[in-house]
Amino acid sequence: MSIRERLSGNEAAATAMKQINPDVVAAFPITPSTEIPQYFSNFVANGTVDTEFVAVESEHSAMSACIGAEAAGARAMTATSANGLSLMWEMIYIASSLRLPIVLSLVNRAVSGPLNIHCDHSDAMGVRDAGWIMLFSENNQEAYDNTLMAHRIAEHENVRLPLMICQDGFITSHSIENIELVEDDKVKEFVGQYHPEHYLLNEKEPIAVGPLDVQSYLFEHKAQQAEAMKNAKEVILEVAKDFEKMTGRSYGFFEAYQLDDAEVAVVCMNSTAGTTKFVVDELRKQGIKAGLLKLRVFRPFPVEEIANALSHLKAIAIFDKADSLNAAGGALFEDVTSSLYVCNKQVPAVNYVYGIGGRDTKADDIKKVYEELFQIAKSGKIENPFRYFGLRKEAQE
Repeated sequence: MSIRERLSGNEAAATAMKQINPDVVAAFPITPSTEIPQYFSNFVANGTVDTEFVAVESEHSAMSACIGAEAAGARAMTATSANGLSLMWEMIYIASSLRLPIVLSLVNRAVSGPLNIHCDHSDAMGVRDAGWIMLFSENNQEAYDNTLMAHRIAEHENVRLPLMICQDGFITSHSIENIELVEDDKVKEFVGQYHPEHYLLNEKEPIAVGPLDVQSYLFEHKAQQAEAMKNAKEVILEVAKDFEKMTGRSYGFFEAYQLDDAEVAVVCMNSTAGTTKFVVDELRKQGIKAGLLKLRVFRPFPVEEIANALSHLKAIAIFDKADSLNAAGGALFEDVTSSLYVCNKQVPAVNYVYGIGGRDTKADDIKKVYEELFQIAKSGKIENPFRYFGLRKEAQE
């Protein structure tokens, strides 16, 4: 029987880490993820876990310590946000290139500057091509569940890639919600123990980690990383099936909410999905066929699955909580429209950048988006595919 609790998103992530009981956690505080290592350090201090907790002098050092631990054969975890992830940037690429299944809780926050400590997805989008598996979490329950599944995915012999679990800073990280926890013994059995095939402390197999990779080899190693990311798709679904058997909670690449018979739909990630569901429900009461596709797995990107799920719609709006500043739309918009194109699906699509620096995402704004989608569906024309919502009117003018 599951354990009913009331936890913030940060507490939920730290509780999952406690139940996993990793060998090493290395961390440096940064808002709004600070509470995760703070809560976890309490578990270390009171003996609830036997993890080696390393309090380092910077986020660069935190990821470096995790890399060293994983290379030595230990299971390692950390947490960070925004500028902290930026400071890790060099090591983020090294972790994935060395095929080290580190798990990182990323509490999404705007990357400076100007300085802002509130939520958008500019930190996650900045490392979207760094070779990490990326899972997004609508609420505290999903942040907890994704963390429990993370090691099973990352450590799989056909994957061996680092993984980050994203949740929205303050919106979920500091908000308390009802949550169902899995019993400790079931988590231990589900996650299993870490037995890497190759590691530095294996005296029977001396190896080098991170040597110079010259022209003759780097290309092939990058191709292997890409293949591992493709393999992760199947593993993610396999792990989700086992998780559903244990908890009754079902996860896939995305959640299709009221999508089957919808005429128009929004595509978004993380906590915005909750507000969008509210709008969809209100529109459905009025007989308006609106839908939602909430993406959970951003890397690897589920190209064919998304294209098929959206192919019957008359118009779609893709929400980006970060601006790529490329005059051609946000990262999620580019990936979704690319998926439709390569799968020969023709669906009118419009991009909305929103919520930058923690700007409120209001139901009325999303309702207006659906109204604009029905106008596009009716006319078949998109006058401006790159838009904002929630931006002050004088700024748009």
